[in-house]
Amino acid sequence: MLVPGGHATTIGDMTWTADEVGLIGAAGELEIAVRRTDGSLRRWVPIWVVVVGPQVYVRSWYRRDTGWFGQVLRTSRAAIRVPGLQADVAVSDVGVSMRAEVDAAYTSKYGPAGAESMVTDAAAATTLRLSRVAL
Repeated sequence: MLVPGGHATTIGDMTWTADEVGLIGAAGELEIAVRRTDGSLRRWVPIWVVVVGPQVYVRSWYRRDTGWFGQVLRTSRAAIRVPGLQADVAVSDVGVSMRAEVDAAYTSKYGPAGAESMVTDAAAATTLRLSRVAL
């Protein structure tokens, strides 16, 4: 979704431009690569993504300490890419605090049947906000 007026959108200390939010919102999925402590990236993993207003959210279908999800919880840093954009992000574990809005975004974007596994209690507990940062 584009933010009206094409202006930059601030998320805490982080800023996404309206064009970036539009590219992310239009993507069927994004790829995420967790940033290691030495700054290098782990492998790229495709995941579904939604935009709620100017904020970007991703979920796993269940909470775990392994794989990309567990790694990003430990580092809070990653890179994402969609067609036309690659960006470094800070990752915030928001859990169920935005449940209704993020559930609605998943259902709207992927359809009720497609989003079914992403709007469960287990999936909602994995909600992460991605905020734009400079490396």
